[in-house]
Amino acid sequence: MTEVVQQFGLSPRLRQRRFALLPLRGEGTPFTEVQGRLPGDTTTPADLADLISSIASVGVLQPVLVEEIDPGDGTHPAMKLAAGERRLRACRWGAVSRPDNPHFEALPAVVCPGPLSDEERRIWQLVENLARESLRPGELAAALVLDRCAVLLGKLLSGGHAVPAEVYAIDDPIARFAAMERIRGSDKRCAAPWAEVLTRLGLQLSPRKARELVRAFAEMPREVAEEMDEAKVSLHTRIRFVELRRGREQAAQDIWAAVKNTGRTRLLPSALAAAAAAAENLSAEQALVEAERVQEQADSARAEKLRSNPETEHRAVDSRLVERGLAVLRQLLLALVQGAELGDHDRGSLALLLDQLGDAVHKGESG
Repeated sequence: MTEVVQQFGLSPRLRQRRFALLPLRGEGTPFTEVQGRLPGDTTTPADLADLISSIASVGVLQPVLVEEIDPGDGTHPAMKLAAGERRLRACRWGAVSRPDNPHFEALPAVVCPGPLSDEERRIWQLVENLARESLRPGELAAALVLDRCAVLLGKLLSGGHAVPAEVYAIDDPIARFAAMERIRGSDKRCAAPWAEVLTRLGLQLSPRKARELVRAFAEMPREVAEEMDEAKVSLHTRIRFVELRRGREQAAQDIWAAVKNTGRTRLLPSALAAAAAAAENLSAEQALVEAERVQEQADSARAEKLRSNPETEHRAVDSRLVERGLAVLRQLLLALVQGAELGDHDRGSLALLLDQLGDAVHKGESG
């Protein structure tokens, strides 16, 4: 994945991408070729019913990818779809069948000047889909930093800054970005803010989330980040690890080594919390013993609650409620990414709710 993103940053055409709202009828509408499926397969209105309903309610949340082909004769460029066939077909159906719905007036798209090579097109599709891939936190953080390097590099070159070849050759993404930042110095014109990077990528990821991912990645030894990726350790737990490591590096390293060697990664959050809360330094073994005690208490409490109220045994949040909540949040995020602003009261209320939601989601987290 790292090599793919590096190639992405070096492609002149891919660096010229832009966001656009494309018409769904007439000149400038995207056309599509069969993309690995038989004609009509999963593309009839009946098969697209859920997607059409979702777009009618909240709009297209993930822009399609479109390659702009200039015919060279002065006529309007052709818009060739690179990814997003089902979204395009759903919007076309909506434009004809529900013309009064504003969500079917135009198609959100990330447009790239073509023609692209097969390799460039493949790289583009991989990078644009980062948010929907099951990438692990370390992989995603590295990919985000590398793309931020690409944004910064383009601005440095445009601003007349010389970027030595050895900077391009730095393998570590954090070190590469730091080297480019030193070249930028105090030139604010060449800054690469996260909001711009994420908008360029078309990712439904907040700048705050990107900063958390990268901060945890930057402050963690690369081998530890890779090991935690393999062990599927969550971002929330990685942040706890980094916080402990800032003041007590050896303690954090020892706890991770003990957890890794025993294979009990589920104890890592509680072990880190125990070490951070202890008045005196705990050894890794003591932290694991305390984490085991906390885990046993939590398990006993849950078992007792189930025994006293059997009806709660299989209680789960209604998936439809989660889907509705995600749809609304994605709509809000898209509006903010596109430049909308929150009022002071709304911003405070939303921040408070997100903090409370984060605590509730991570409650009882095992890794």
